[in-house]
Amino acid sequence: MKDLLEIKNLCVEVDGKELLHDINLAIPEGEIHTLLGPNGSGKTTLIMTVMGFTRYQVTRGRIFYDGQDITDLDLTARARLGIGVMQQRPPTIAGVKLHQVLAYLAAGDLQRNQKVQELLNQSQMSLLIDRDLNAGLSGGEIKRSELLQLLAHEPKFAMMDEPDSGVDLESLALIGKMINKLFAIESACTVKRKAGLIITHTGYILDNIDADKAHIMLAGRISCSGNPHLVLEIIKKHGYEGCVHCMP
Repeated sequence: MKDLLEIKNLCVEVDGKELLHDINLAIPEGEIHTLLGPNGSGKTTLIMTVMGFTRYQVTRGRIFYDGQDITDLDLTARARLGIGVMQQRPPTIAGVKLHQVLAYLAAGDLQRNQKVQELLNQSQMSLLIDRDLNAGLSGGEIKRSELLQLLAHEPKFAMMDEPDSGVDLESLALIGKMINKLFAIESACTVKRKAGLIITHTGYILDNIDADKAHIMLAGRISCSGNPHLVLEIIKKHGYEGCVHCMP
């Protein structure tokens, strides 16, 4: 199975300060990887760089998606290639309604429009579609809104920034169902599903999804990788400080 996302020797600066150092990461087609690490370790910087946000400047290394070098492509071009992102703290956009965004994503596709209507009910967002995007929403509602947009977009590769932070257990269960729906096995091929990268600080989301591999990021470097549940058990027992000895 070929790698859908491949990152080679990636170094990234933000406002002149290097935050990522020689990152190497490969995510094959159909695999869900998680990225764990303490606050400020560079997790968000990595997915924002992969998505192409202009604040994050690549100073060395390359990013490949589906065999294509996308390092110099802008955010819009990457989205059109099938990359999507759920932000941890998306901006409030006055004058833009959630239903307008969903209509744009499903424009001209009757089947997708029907799917969006079903997703609105399943995500418990039907009563919020006339709000300005993210205006006055709780943390859990914002995460469901972001996931709803991802599901409507149907990206080939989805990234999520801490979908399990700041939400109660009931919301976490619903968010887990939405994530599993996004990564559901394709009906036409029972061994194929979409790929993705999920950032988690607490690891709670791993109780609700079936991830293939976990990576630990410390101080802007990926220190080690392994089975998600084993990695999480080590973190629970020793904390992230116990992973320092794995760093090169």
